[in-house]
Amino acid sequence: MTSATALSRTLPAEHRERLMRIAREVSFEAGARLFEEGQRADRFWIIRTGTVALDLHIPGRRAPVIESLGHDELVGWSWHFAPHAWHLGAVATSPVRAYEFDAKAVRAMCAQDAEFGRAVAVWVGQVVADRLRKSRIRLLDLYAPYGSGSMP
Repeated sequence: MTSATALSRTLPAEHRERLMRIAREVSFEAGARLFEEGQRADRFWIIRTGTVALDLHIPGRRAPVIESLGHDELVGWSWHFAPHAWHLGAVATSPVRAYEFDAKAVRAMCAQDAEFGRAVAVWVGQVVADRLRKSRIRLLDLYAPYGSGSMP
């Protein structure tokens, strides 16, 4: 489930190595909530193993899954953009092992080194753009008269 926006394909090696120096290994059991929509986005993760579902809170209804993420994918981009609040929720749908990053520390690294900051911004921007594209296709499949026209 490695996407074109995965860390290993998007962030140049020297910046990836610098980022990984501050990584902390964490794990989540299936069913564990990583974060809730609207909460402060103070960290993010890169999945090593397992699957995380991004979901949307709808009052009075079960939260629909918007996207499923797996190996080498970024969980959380809201930490990078003010007001640093989660736009969605996230739950582990299987046991997950991940690298966790302190958002404040990464933003400070970005502010101290413009080249590193630009590389991180491009990586996060590509993740956002990819997720918006996938969301558009899902919406077309749901609501357009003839679907998205894209092949699976």
